Amino acid sequence: MHITNYPSITQFQQLVELKDYRKPTKKEYVRYVRKLAEHFQCDPASLTENQLREYFLFLRQHKHYSRSPMKMAKYALLCFYVECLKVTGWTVFREVRIAEPQVLPIVLSRVEVKRLLAAVREPRFRACLGLMYHCGLRVGEAVRIRVKDILGREQPPRLLVSHGKGGKQRYVPITPAMVEELRTWWRTHQNPALLFPTPGRGWADRTFTLSQSMHLNTGPMSESCVQSAYRLARAASGINPGSTTHTLRNAST
Repeated sequence: MHITNYPSITQFQQLVELKDYRKPTKKEYVRYVRKLAEHFQCDPASLTENQLREYFLFLRQHKHYSRSPMKMAKYALLCFYVECLKVTGWTVFREVRIAEPQVLPIVLSRVEVKRLLAAVREPRFRACLGLMYHCGLRVGEAVRIRVKDILGREQPPRLLVSHGKGGKQRYVPITPAMVEELRTWWRTHQNPALLFPTPGRGWADRTFTLSQSMHLNTGPMSESCVQSAYRLARAASGINPGSTTHTLRNAST
């Protein structure tokens, strides 16, 4: 019998084919089980938990597996033993810890943000992105700001974020200068409820002007439109191509 044709491996191959995995992943899962069989020169179904633990140590200490192949080995063998062979009580898979890489967040300087905002063509997107940067807002929070949420007469001025993550409300500080910028923007459409209303179809088919359409509509501006405006400005300004609208939140003043 060829070492890779053990009944347990054939059974595992059939199980993997039923999975909604990408084709390369299916191939790799079976390959990792075959490598285990070759290492011990026996049917992997006959191995003990301690032998499997020794194998993981071998991969890490002698083969010097990096994070990606170690992770593939772990989940391939987890699938083989737990899903295919139905073993229970083994703790080895919890013991194999694979640290996630530490990715440093992209942070834009004030000069870069200024250059970015200057590259935004439409005032509605420039005002929205400027508010996100100033107050540390998510794009979904910014587009849903209501006129009454701007508490500019309080000391100090505050902004009510009423559509925060998880439906939570919070107050964030806002400078008088920013309040005045938002007032100037709001005067261009004077929507009775929203700071950033959607233009809607009336503007698209030229039934109304942009200002008239924004005045009449009751829904907020699209998040995807703001994100598209950011990407265009990012390309035009030459700032970090990996930055997103969320980067503005991290870079808030």
